[in-house]
Order: sequence, then structure tokens, then C-alpha cells
Amino acid sequence: MLLTIMSKRKHPSKPKKTRDSKVDSLAGGGGRSEKAGRSEKAGRSEKTREPYWIYGVHAALAALANPERTCLRVLIATSGDKDLQTRVSKARQSVPGGPEIESLDRGQIERLLGPGAVHQGVALLVGPLPDVAFEDVLPPASTVEAVIVVLDQASDPRNVGAVMRSAAAFGATAVVVQDRHGPPVTGALCKAASGAVEWVPLVRTVNVARTLKTLKDSGFWCLGLDGRAKETLAGADLTGKVALVLGSEGGGLRRLVRDSCDLLARVPISGPVESLNLSNAAAVALYELRRGRP
Repeated sequence: MLLTIMSKRKHPSKPKKTRDSKVDSLAGGGGRSEKAGRSEKAGRSEKTREPYWIYGVHAALAALANPERTCLRVLIATSGDKDLQTRVSKARQSVPGGPEIESLDRGQIERLLGPGAVHQGVALLVGPLPDVAFEDVLPPASTVEAVIVVLDQASDPRNVGAVMRSAAAFGATAVVVQDRHGPPVTGALCKAASGAVEWVPLVRTVNVARTLKTLKDSGFWCLGLDGRAKETLAGADLTGKVALVLGSEGGGLRRLVRDSCDLLARVPISGPVESLNLSNAAAVALYELRRGRP
């Protein structure tokens, strides 16, 4: 996958107050804005504005405790343990005005969610999160350290959810996906994110290369992960404001996105394994970026 590296790192030019009119919006946690009505600039944070099911203990508890979430139904399995019932009830009471908790048997919950949903005894029917403009997740010019993750045509919801989980764990400001190929926010994505959807904004952009330019104008270095790069991630200068750019699960970075990066680097691996899964590569890179930061 990717990361760009040059032998001598130049200081980025003074940030410019520019906006990318093609960058649509965000769905996610912290930093939500009242500017959601700017539909032409902010766009839509999720591909569908219809309610959807969130399931799994961590994803459900985080959504219940998020005042920005609209919960329409709260389901808990009748066979669930008392500790789970207590945790769900406490999270439900933390935000006034929500629905009453419904007790259903596991079979009823599974029929509502569909095949393959590992609900762990709890599920929520929720509305989508409010929109947030891309500009609203850019840190102030005075910010010294920041990380934003950019995914180029990543389409697997579980991979994107797992990247969001790592982004939350290692303090990234936001995760950016391409609108055309990025997955909608669904139960599978939320389950893989383990609650991070409520905390980390998920930004949708029409043009990834143009988004990287906007990040550069805001003082970010764009580092692309590329398995063919000569330099390793450990050898890069990872201080300051960094946009970590990763390609799709199969094709990696596209040429224009690759060329838009300031630096390219690889995660060194050995043995018969030729490459890492997207979410694994993101976790390794985010850990490396986190080391030495406050």
C-alpha cells in the first residue's frame, strides 16, 4: 500500500484558506457542525438518509450515548445477561427522549437484521448522523500535530470500519473516503468500527487528489503507503500534520492520487505474505505516526 518519502523534507508552504467545493461532507462523531445545511459544499455524509440497524455491544452502546444520534428502536435479547441489560439501560438513559427498550428473542432480532449480523444480543434502529463540512475537520493553522486518514476507493465496509476503529484508537482527526466507491454507513461498518463511527468523522469526497491539495494548503504532508516504495515507514519524518493515504483493497493507490502525495513509503513485511490487509496496514501506520507524539 503507500506512503511518500523524500530524502529532504521541505517545510510546507504557509496554509491558505481555500475550500474544495467538490469535497462533500462527513458522517461521524466529534466536531459536528451547525453548517450542515450547506448542501453544495458539505454534500451528504452518508449515501442513504434512511434509518438503518446498528448491532453489536460496543457499536450500540456508543450510538445510544451519542446525543447526535436519533434512536428509533432499542432491542435487547431476552436471553441476554443482566450486565448487558444494565449497560444498555444506562446508555439509553444518558440521552433524554429516546425510545423504550424492547425485549425480543434472538430469532426475532436476527430476522430484523438479516443474515450474517452478529448482534451480541443488542440492536438499534437509528437515523444517520448529521452532516459536517470537510472544512470543519481541518485543524486551525496554529495546530502543530494532527493526522487525517484518506482512503482511495476503499469499498469494503468492514475494512473501512476497522480503519475508523484504529483512527479513534490512535487519535486521528477524521477518515476520508471517495464518495463514489466508499461504502455507506451500515450495521456492518459500525460493528467493525466498534463505536468509532460516533467519535471519528467519516468524510466523503468526490475527488481524492483535490482533497489532498486542500490538505496541503492547510499545512499537511501527504504520505502514501505503497508496497513498491523503496523507503520504509520507519524511515519517514512523520512529525507535524500528516495525511495518511491508503489505496483500495485490491488496486492500491491510483496514479493521480499517488502523484499527489508528498512522500511514498511501505510497511516492511517478510516471508510468504505479499501484502497486508488494508485495515492492518492502516493500524501499523497509525501506530508509527502516533509514536513520539503528545
